[in-house]
Amino acid sequence: MSRWEPGARERLVVAAVDLFTEQGYDATTVTQIAERAGVTKSTFFRHFPDKRELLVAGQETLSLLLAEGIAAARQDASPLEAVAAGLERASEAMGPQNRELGPRLKAAVAASTELQERDALKSVGLAAAMTEALLAREVPDVRAHLAAEVGVMAFKRGYADWAEAELDLAGALWPHVSRAFDDLRAASASLS
Repeated sequence: MSRWEPGARERLVVAAVDLFTEQGYDATTVTQIAERAGVTKSTFFRHFPDKRELLVAGQETLSLLLAEGIAAARQDASPLEAVAAGLERASEAMGPQNRELGPRLKAAVAASTELQERDALKSVGLAAAMTEALLAREVPDVRAHLAAEVGVMAFKRGYADWAEAELDLAGALWPHVSRAFDDLRAASASLS
């Protein structure tokens, strides 16, 4: 096992998702994940404190991208326009590996209550990052929270559509998220 090969973190995530899907979250050990990824157990612990954290790998980066996009939005952008700017920035950072992991990750989460709880916490974290970025733009509290929740829903729906699309039709993530965001904006407008 090579311990200093590049991409160890990404290989650990892929190995874990595959093992969670194949044999279930509870039956999967850190040792099995490390072996499948071709690294040592100590390398695993350099990247993750435990196997639960594999699900939220990249959440900090995603939260940062969302917040940066919101902060960089036009000064006169509405809260939803600012969220769209954050979603676009985060979506553009997602590549083919993220797309390929989607269906396997979805299956692993569906099979484990603990992973479902972790996934819900991930959504809360993303909404909090967007809310804070909107509050920094002096968006009133309730509007900031609502816009952030719409953003999380749009990102999740768009990502799911992207991951499930035929490979030659999938393209980039942003058009899928943008379409989901537009659908949610239209739906919310029809609630009044």
